[in-house]
Amino acid sequence: MHVVGPILVAPDDVRDELWVLDGRITFERPRFTAEEATTVRGWVLPGLVDAHCHVGLDAHGAVDHDTSERQALTDRDAGALLLRDAGSPADTRWVDGREDLPRLIRAGRHLARPRRYIRNYAHEIEPGDLTAYVVQEARRGDGWVKLVGDWIDRDRGDLVPCWPYDALKEAIDAAHAVGARVTAHCFSEESLPDLVAAGIDCIEHATGLTEDMIPEFAARGTAIVPTLVNIDTFPGIADAAAAKFPEYAAHMRALHARRYATVRAAYDAGIPVYVGTDAGGALAHGLVGHEVVELVRAGLPPTAALSAATWSARAWLGRPGLEEGASADFVVYDADPRDDVGVLLSPAKVVLRGVVR
Repeated sequence: MHVVGPILVAPDDVRDELWVLDGRITFERPRFTAEEATTVRGWVLPGLVDAHCHVGLDAHGAVDHDTSERQALTDRDAGALLLRDAGSPADTRWVDGREDLPRLIRAGRHLARPRRYIRNYAHEIEPGDLTAYVVQEARRGDGWVKLVGDWIDRDRGDLVPCWPYDALKEAIDAAHAVGARVTAHCFSEESLPDLVAAGIDCIEHATGLTEDMIPEFAARGTAIVPTLVNIDTFPGIADAAAAKFPEYAAHMRALHARRYATVRAAYDAGIPVYVGTDAGGALAHGLVGHEVVELVRAGLPPTAALSAATWSARAWLGRPGLEEGASADFVVYDADPRDDVGVLLSPAKVVLRGVVR
């Protein structure tokens, strides 16, 4: 395959062409001629990253093989060729054997407190068991572990942190000792200080990020995955809960109202921001382009929003982009996504492992 660009290797590295040989990228012309190869033309980005999705999961828990397959294919067709699965009760290791499905980085199963998360999702455990379960899920996953950092406490009627600092510190240290990173679901302000002080690597959603915490995140390099397409559901969640939990409902509406300002303040402070959709729970798969559009609405420059789904996201996850010898995983567009990130909603071609899918 001969691919005629612009090839967006990096924000400051644009090539005219690349070749696909035996499923891998090369920038050196092979022995066959352009006339002998399939030619693909357009603006080329590395395969997009959805750094927060859930293959094998729906709103009620684990799903069957066929449903998981459809989820992964939907992400692939949207251009998301690298997925960080941020918690799933399903065994999706079979995906690794499928050449036509995106590459999957697993975080094992969610770890939550009893009756403090969505039913059928998590190992529901007490703080004294957290370290053992973190090590267990680190070994089952692909270098990540997922905690539920906060959830509604029905007695208090609002979001409350799930874990004491000592349990977090011990568990996160144990994950790091076996080579895994730890991320946590967090909506509220109150859950963040202990998680960050304990050495958490990433915070999902991060709607509770405040002016006081932003410098700490920036200094430590703690990443956030805002999942703005998911945060857009907060008003509906608040409406459903308002009669029974008015304080929680008001809190969720306030977090939603300042979501764009929160993300822009994080970006301006130098906090790493990455694209994730939270697909697979209540949300459909295939929304990666929509999340990039949301980041631009929040105030990120278009190139920064693109990087959050491509160049920087792949580096963060330790996976290659458009590099010599790398697997040919890329997406082709009919217009320049740097001018309008909305182009990401309509890929012209998706190439995975060197094959147009």
